[in-house]
Parts: sequence; structure tokens; C-alpha cells
Amino acid sequence: MKLILSAIGTLVVLLVAYLLLWPVPIRPVAFTLPTAPGYVGVHAVNTKLANLQIIDLHGEIGPEHIAFGPDGKLYTTVASGNILRMAADGSGQEVFANTGGRVLGFTFDTEGNLIAADAVRGLLSIAPDRKVTVLTDSVNGDPIRYADAVVVAKNSKMYFSDASTRFAPKEWGGTFEASVFDIIEGASTGRVLEYDPATRATRVLAYGISFANGVALSADEQSLFVNETGKFRTWKIAVAASGLNVAQSSPLASVLLDNLPGYPDNLMRGQDGKIWLGLAKPRNPVADNMADKPWLRRLTLRLPRALWPVPKSYGHVMAFTEDGKVVVDLQDPNGAYPETTAVTETKDRLYVQSLHAHGLGWLPKP
Repeated sequence: MKLILSAIGTLVVLLVAYLLLWPVPIRPVAFTLPTAPGYVGVHAVNTKLANLQIIDLHGEIGPEHIAFGPDGKLYTTVASGNILRMAADGSGQEVFANTGGRVLGFTFDTEGNLIAADAVRGLLSIAPDRKVTVLTDSVNGDPIRYADAVVVAKNSKMYFSDASTRFAPKEWGGTFEASVFDIIEGASTGRVLEYDPATRATRVLAYGISFANGVALSADEQSLFVNETGKFRTWKIAVAASGLNVAQSSPLASVLLDNLPGYPDNLMRGQDGKIWLGLAKPRNPVADNMADKPWLRRLTLRLPRALWPVPKSYGHVMAFTEDGKVVVDLQDPNGAYPETTAVTETKDRLYVQSLHAHGLGWLPKP
């Protein structure tokens, strides 16, 4: 009996030592969060996003972003590194290009080049003849570790997010894994960058963002809307900003949407002045309560992944105007379509994107 008790005691000591001392990749910092609002008011529970129709991608996974090209075709990026091209109804699918990385956000410039934020390779340009060129993969000698979303202004300048300067997807198991580490760490190392093709210069507009994600231009192109996934909010940042720390008060940056009920992902300009926002996951009260407890976040990463406080699936997209008024809110509490990361609006459809879905969702425009 003494031997059994001694063995149990040794195991307990080893378990406690593991939970307290085993190294983890994050250096968590303490921060505060407002109490989650829940699904009330403009975000009251509804089922308007249920029963999405699905475009089969024939084995490809993760249509994270779509855009229509100058040729009228629908383009989407998937986890394999492929960029697919097809008709608006999903027919005639073909591989347009493969970047060798993972494109998350993309758009087209005035010359018909596909400008891609590749989480592995940086900011890319893919010509109509499918030639892939790296436009920039560093700023001031510092690597761009997690290019996420990009927009192109009429003056050809490109604005894009570098979600994390701590966790690069190519080094930490992929885009999802790197995002989880960055958000749990809470160090707010994301930033917004500008690339000027005329001078080939890359500069930092703003930094100090907890996982800088979706980016959209204002109608007058004087401001950027930027999603801060790790703190559940959307910023409005002047394109004139330079090396701005958003944690410090400035007239060049302000929070437009705060205390959202989920993790904001991509931003897409819609019709009639709307800006669409996808909420990848709902908030988790357990995770929220760990914001001011760095030690508990370290301990959590030492647990089996099945015990991590990963939020449940919950379909949720919304649209707002430039003054921050929410004008559309679509939900599917059952989360049948995982991680609703973005919406692309056409005259007759809403295309709903996802980081892990096996098809591209859409529904007739209400």
C-alpha cells in the first residue's frame, strides 16, 4: 500500500510540475475585456443564415475569400495553396494558380493582376498569365510573418494586415494554429502596412493590434477599417497614419465597432455603402475570463487540445455603414457552415466564406 501511495504521490507531483513548468510557445500578457454583450439588440438571435446552398469545390477545403475578377469569373483561395477560378454558379472550375503558400485575402488591381496576401510568402501579384511575383515580404528589415487581408486604392497603393509579428503560419503549423497562439498570448503584435508599387516601398501605418485581420477602404479612400480579432473590435485608421501605436490616443485612429459578440475576421465592401464583416466564432466566457490571468493561459496550453476553450461553431455575418451602424445581421446558431469568415455581395447573391468548410456557401440576396 505504501508503494502504491508513493507512486500516486510521485505522479501527482510530476503532473503539477508539468502543468506549472512545462514550456509553452506563448508569452501571455494581461489585458482587460468588456463583458460580452451576448446576442441581443441588433445581434438578437435569428436563423437568416441557415440553409446555405453549397458550391462543391471537388475536394478543396477552406474558401477563405472570394472576389470577382476583370473577366467576370469568381476566384477563391483554398488551403492547398490553389486559387480556383469558376463561373458565378461554381461551374467550370479550374486551378488558376498555386502560390506555394496560403492566400487568405486578395483583390485585383487596375491592370488585372490578382494581389494576394499570402500568410506564408507575403504580398504577391499574380498576373493574368499566372506568373507569381513577390511584391514585398519584409518592412524595415523585419519579415512579414502573417499577411492576411489586402485592398488596393485607386492610386495603386496597397494596404494589408500583418496579423502577427510573433507567430508565422509556416513555423507554427498553419494559419489557424498560429492565430490561436497569437490570440491566446494577447501581446497585440499585429500591424497594418502599406506597399507603394511606384516606389516599391513598404511602411508601417499602425501597430499594436491583437491579431490584425480584415481590411477595407472607406469610400473616400482616406481611412481603413481594420478588424482586431483578439479584442472583438473594428478600428478606423487614417491612411495618413505612420508608425502609429493604436494603444495611444490619436485622432488618426478610433474604434468604430467595439465589444462584438464574436471574433471578427474579414471585411468586404458591399453594395449601397455597406461593409460586410464575418464573425468566425462566437465568444467563449471561459476564454474571456482568462484575459487578465496570463498564468492560466499558459496552463491551458499544457492541457490536451480537447480541453482548450475553443468556441463552438456559430454562423454569423453582419453589415455596417461607415458611421458604425449595423444594418444587416444574419445568423445560424447551429453552425452548420463552419467559421463564417466573410461575405461577398453581388446583385443577386451573398457568398459566405470559411477557413475550413468543404464548399463555398451562398444564399439568394434577401
